[in-house]
Amino acid sequence: MKEPIIVVGLGELGSVFARGFLRSGHPVVPVTRDMDMQSVAQTYPSPKAVLIAVAEADIHAVLAACPQAWKDKVILLQNELLPRDWQAAGFADPTVISVWFEKKKGMDSKVVLPSPIYGQHARLVFDALASLDIPCFILDSADELNYELVRKNLYILTTNIAGLEVGGNVEALMNRHSAVMNAVAKDVLNIQDWLTGMENDRERLMNGLHEAINGDLQHGCMGRSAPARLKRALGFANEAGLSVSKLRAIADAHL
Repeated sequence: MKEPIIVVGLGELGSVFARGFLRSGHPVVPVTRDMDMQSVAQTYPSPKAVLIAVAEADIHAVLAACPQAWKDKVILLQNELLPRDWQAAGFADPTVISVWFEKKKGMDSKVVLPSPIYGQHARLVFDALASLDIPCFILDSADELNYELVRKNLYILTTNIAGLEVGGNVEALMNRHSAVMNAVAKDVLNIQDWLTGMENDRERLMNGLHEAINGDLQHGCMGRSAPARLKRALGFANEAGLSVSKLRAIADAHL
């Protein structure tokens, strides 16, 4: 029998990965919200990997509580994730996947784009998703991972925040409200530059945004978490001293 894999968080996404790991021949040990990770780590001190599949709102608390014995085995999949998030918690090189498929209760996984993976357990994640016919690919470098994470952040934040103002789906946003989309995207990228400590390739990222939109033209803009995403973005902008005038205008009108 292959080594077990710990899955922290058995929501919709966590359950997809757990099924993939099982199909790949790995026993899966679940850690739910009411379980203590330290106790589980005493029983399973050396698993093959530890997938942390909690929501982005919970990721920092879970990383802070992660047992030391698991720290070099972690796989992350959250939205709005950047290297600073895991580095602040003392994780040097986790495996990271930028998830481009959606899973809702009672529905099959819906793919927008192939999901990029980077890190020591990239092949493990690739094989698990391949067993479920979910397309993914392995990245060659940490620089490419940074691009993919910023692109995902750009897509989520731009569509969610612009959706507060215009509603509708991403096709309408791109084709009928491009001025709003571009103004929001500019502010979002200013924040991403500050968060990553570098000038990201804006032309490539905007092309990547359009590619993602075309991957699912009917995808709704404004999810339930849109107000929280806008508030979080403005918190970063305030910390960085950024004007982000379009984000502030949307917040004044809709929060």
